[in-house]
Amino acid sequence: MAAYNPEEQENIDELKSWWNTYGTLVVVIVAVFIAGIAGAQAWNYYKKQKTEQALELYDSVLQVQGSGDAKKISDAAGLVMESFPSSGYASRAALISAQTSFNAGDLQNTKNRLQWVLDNSGEEELKDMARLRLTGVLLDEKKYDEALRLLEVKHGESFDGLYADRRGDVLAAIGKAGEARAAYQMALARISSGSTYHDIVQMKLDALPSAK
Repeated sequence: MAAYNPEEQENIDELKSWWNTYGTLVVVIVAVFIAGIAGAQAWNYYKKQKTEQALELYDSVLQVQGSGDAKKISDAAGLVMESFPSSGYASRAALISAQTSFNAGDLQNTKNRLQWVLDNSGEEELKDMARLRLTGVLLDEKKYDEALRLLEVKHGESFDGLYADRRGDVLAAIGKAGEARAAYQMALARISSGSTYHDIVQMKLDALPSAK
């Protein structure tokens, strides 16, 4: 057996005493730390798997999108929305379904899909887009007050021109030419001059009745 000098023996005794007091706690802390690492790795793997599954379902939406079959697209989009509602793929699938339903004249499903994006998407830009499209549907339904209320909701700066243009459309539809003119002028100020869209807004502005 190795012999220790008094100083070494004292250090060993102190270490034994410390371990007897705190050893169990150290083991627990180390175990929790290791479990935390393993748990984080497991969680990251789980999220990765979920993302891949959501992408696969979203790919199925893209595959049927070209068919123009509103029901098939709606069914495929609905599967993504139900299975992975918090993923960005679900909101994008909902927007695709909304556009297809709109083209098919199904305004109710269009509104349902757009409202779903507003209620569930975590991306403000997608919500701004959905809100803008929803106001277009409400305009077609002559629900002007609802459309104007939606257009008053705060949105990203990049949508300023689009929202101002749509506001001009709604105001023009209800005969408020003066307010519509101001809205179109605001839209023109925020849309790149020389672009086709800029020209379209200018034509709508020019078509308004002259101020008396």
